[in-house]
Amino acid sequence: MNSPSPAIVRPVESDVVGSLQSLLGTVVIAVFVITFIVHAFQIPSESMENTLLVGDYLLVNKLCYGGRGMGDYLMPYQKITRGDVIVFHYPVDPQQHFVKRVIGVPGDRLKVVDGEVHVNGKRLNEPYAVHDPLASVDPFNFSFPPVRGQVISPNVIPEWRPEIRKYVQGDEIVVPPGKYFAMGDNRDHSQDSRYWGFVDRDAIMGRPFLVYWSVDASSGDYSGETTFWSRLTGIFQTLAHLPSRTRWSRMLRTVH
Repeated sequence: MNSPSPAIVRPVESDVVGSLQSLLGTVVIAVFVITFIVHAFQIPSESMENTLLVGDYLLVNKLCYGGRGMGDYLMPYQKITRGDVIVFHYPVDPQQHFVKRVIGVPGDRLKVVDGEVHVNGKRLNEPYAVHDPLASVDPFNFSFPPVRGQVISPNVIPEWRPEIRKYVQGDEIVVPPGKYFAMGDNRDHSQDSRYWGFVDRDAIMGRPFLVYWSVDASSGDYSGETTFWSRLTGIFQTLAHLPSRTRWSRMLRTVH
């Protein structure tokens, strides 16, 4: 007759330790992913409509373009190409993050004629671009770069104003090595490379690939007072109206 198997008991302390180890492992993996692989951002302005809307929450791939080391030759990193949507540190204030579309890569000759972008002598096909006939008049919406004698847009930041013509050859602006020319899809409502200059390669963080959540919002919801209590109030208001404010049709939408 087989003897009964001995009952096996595990101390409560070991279960607690195991749970803590599992939790710690999960936290470490999450921190690694957030730090090195993906980053979450939200869209506070209309400059990329209709590709990205105010209130969209994005996941950004931070590894897709690689770094600037030897690993770039070993890993299947992507090359930054014309048409890519990118997230980058704003050149004027690196603490801010901007999202725009790459229109010119190093060496490109670019100009805007009657609101249409021309790159290297050919009109760029831009099905994503949106124009607003009711937008306030800005010379750079119709013609860029400014040739000699042409009025410079009043929206140009002071640091970029004396620099623009250094990169102009004829009626085109030439993108220098290691730089990119970025514009918003909502052309007549976008502060972009026309107004503050080129994006440095080292400033590019990555490429957004997914809208994981979207809330019906306006740019006014993300401006003004930003105290702790105002942010807390905004969070509670969003949670209270979550079902009705969520744009369900935009959930899990890929970014192109």
